[in-house]
Amino acid sequence: MNIDSFVQTATVFVIPVLFAISLHEAAHGYVARYFGDSTAAEAGRLTINPLKHIDPFGTILLPLILGWVLGQPFGFAKPVPVDYGRLRNPKKHMAFVAAAGPAANFIMGLAWTILWVVLTQVFQLAGDDFFVQMADAGRGVNSIMCVFNLIPIPPLDGGRIVTGMLPMSLARPYARIERYGMFVFVGLIVMLQLGLLTGFLVNGMHFLQSIWNLLVLPLQILFS
Repeated sequence: MNIDSFVQTATVFVIPVLFAISLHEAAHGYVARYFGDSTAAEAGRLTINPLKHIDPFGTILLPLILGWVLGQPFGFAKPVPVDYGRLRNPKKHMAFVAAAGPAANFIMGLAWTILWVVLTQVFQLAGDDFFVQMADAGRGVNSIMCVFNLIPIPPLDGGRIVTGMLPMSLARPYARIERYGMFVFVGLIVMLQLGLLTGFLVNGMHFLQSIWNLLVLPLQILFS
């Protein structure tokens, strides 16, 4: 990959990525507090300040390495601490806490879509404008984060949602997969590189972006 192209792409993506991970993690904490667990609040993690959520390796170093070597920037933020035992109904509320992260990404993706409409139709900016590219990046980042985190295997949010929905006899053994989180993470990277997740992720991203496009259609008609 050309170094100049890599730096330009990284610059366009940095703000959308920081907002995506910060609001995703903060959303988990806010919903956990609503259901009785103030652990994240006590740790100072109920904030959109990216510095509180960045993991030096997972958020910065690993995505840069994978983006440069494999062309697939893949990483993770510092998880918001949640003590499920402090939730009023741990099994049920765990699913809501988990769903809050992808829900935040959905809302952010919609916001970036609205910004894209305003930039291109109100201000008449071209597709190669820096801020238009940033809005496009915001759509892409939040759609991939939303879809990827909904993969139904712990420790991803989708796995925790499934755990919360399963009967207790199945929920307990399924939740134990979370202790092997690092192996799951490595396995997902390998599957991404082999293209085994490509269809699921691409179709999911297109589906989400089609919903956003539908929701902003009245705005596009208004500005046209």
